[in-house]
Amino acid sequence: MNYQDIVLEATDGKSYALKDFKKKIVLFFYPKDNTPGCSTQAQEYTMYKDEFEKNNAIVIGVSRDSIASHHKFIESKDLNILLLSDSEEKLCKAFDVIKEKTMFGKTAFGIERSSFILDEDANIIEEYRKVKAPGNAKAMLDRIIELNK
Repeated sequence: MNYQDIVLEATDGKSYALKDFKKKIVLFFYPKDNTPGCSTQAQEYTMYKDEFEKNNAIVIGVSRDSIASHHKFIESKDLNILLLSDSEEKLCKAFDVIKEKTMFGKTAFGIERSSFILDEDANIIEEYRKVKAPGNAKAMLDRIIELNK
């Protein structure tokens, strides 16, 4: 299945495929709701949401967390961005963001923090792997503005 056709449940109560949006998408994959780095990243995207929209782009966050977890994350961190639940890792695998990680001496598979810019037809035009949470939203906004020139 093409990644553009994968349908996931969103925090607005609807389900979407990336091809449904018909505008530039800043798609960011993050490891876990309500963790320090992910909270920083999501709050910065929220802070710049209006600027992304002015530049005909939508911000979408994706993790393996459930919709219920996403709603708690939105509520606790006062977020206003769309989050998709990829509990079956379909989109994560399509974008190759599931990587082996080692924490506290234990090895497990998890999401490698990554950001992608997609065009109006949901084609990947830029990808950023192993990004740092702080500053990621501003860097993506600057890139969207540059692409729109």
